[in-house]
Amino acid sequence: MPLTPEQIRFDQQHIWHPYSSMIDPPPMAPVESASGVRIKLGDGRELIDGMASWWSVIHGYNHPRLNAAAHAQIDRVAHVMFGGLTHEPAIELCRKLVSMTPEGLDRVFLADSGSVSVEVAMKMAIQYWHARGKPNKHRLVSLRHGYHGDTFGAMSVCDPVTGMHELFSGVLTKQLFIPRPTSRFGEPLRDGDCDALEQTLHEHHHEIAALILEPIVQGAGGMYFYSPEWLKRARELCTQYDVLLIADEIATGFGRSGKLFACEHAGISPDILCLGKALTGGYMTLAATLTSAHIGETISAGGAGCFMHGPTFMGNPLACAVANESLSLLQERDWHADVGRIEARLRERLAPAAELAGVAEVRVLGAIGVVERREPVSLAQVQPLFVEQGIWVRPFGKLVYVMPPYVMNDEDLAALCDGILNVLTQLER
Repeated sequence: MPLTPEQIRFDQQHIWHPYSSMIDPPPMAPVESASGVRIKLGDGRELIDGMASWWSVIHGYNHPRLNAAAHAQIDRVAHVMFGGLTHEPAIELCRKLVSMTPEGLDRVFLADSGSVSVEVAMKMAIQYWHARGKPNKHRLVSLRHGYHGDTFGAMSVCDPVTGMHELFSGVLTKQLFIPRPTSRFGEPLRDGDCDALEQTLHEHHHEIAALILEPIVQGAGGMYFYSPEWLKRARELCTQYDVLLIADEIATGFGRSGKLFACEHAGISPDILCLGKALTGGYMTLAATLTSAHIGETISAGGAGCFMHGPTFMGNPLACAVANESLSLLQERDWHADVGRIEARLRERLAPAAELAGVAEVRVLGAIGVVERREPVSLAQVQPLFVEQGIWVRPFGKLVYVMPPYVMNDEDLAALCDGILNVLTQLER
């Protein structure tokens, strides 16, 4: 049933949407339903979804197997506390995560959201060093232009200047930042590109708990793709200076970059891994933080005798059941071929954008397509233009980008890319 004018007014007056103003609320597109790769609006229009609902709906909407998994689990138990209790969906999910993630990550903490998984990772790193009798090792190193979430700890490791949290810089924990790699994906490691990291670790390793980074793909901080050789060297330096490596794969996990996990491009394993977004195929909020047996046992042998974190909805059975089915779907179908096909089509269909005067660069990696403009886009201006083209694309800053569901066919990919080109061409006039 379409939303009424009264409901729309209530939304604008009372509901705070992400990064929106309550004084001048942005227009909202009312969603009636969604299926496959299409979102159906209340007025009957259908939009090809290029965002996979912030990169999470990798199997498409209204998937019959994910629906069935949710229905079956809700008849058993939708939620039960994870303190002192356990259940099959969580056990089987953790079994799958241990088997499919990089080697050595065999202790799993199930959290609520991506930001919380980062908070958990940071706390793990700090508590690990405390348990080893080195409480001074409590700071983190992060990359410029990085993004790790909106909660307080996560905000402290986001870029304090170019990121979204400059307003809070005066009250956040002061972390250490280094320039992001200049070596781009597909390029050899440039001379001196790791010097800033090595110097920082050399000078501050006695107070650094961990280096946190988004492997290969910096997401919300700029959709920037950097060299696997830089990541490989970062792993070596962390080991050399006795600093943990936290890989934030919330955006890149489960195939998005062309590898099941972006760390695989460099052939490395982090000490701690953060996962979220696509974990449940976009059905439920759920995240996971994985670490090694050594870190888990060291924390547990420390003064607290346990890891000091425990969300109310940790290990939610309904979310775990859907995540199990989502991972089964991913493993059963040839996701690598799907992502490779999407990558080839995005390269082909977005390439003409590079000829536009207002475009600085077009780049594609896996199922990620990015058109970087020379000047920022106005979301209020371009969002209606994309809707007119029958596509859902939500740009930010200078970036017009897509991360489509893996099930999107070539025809819809062509329509998505053509719609983007049409809007970008209109902006040139």
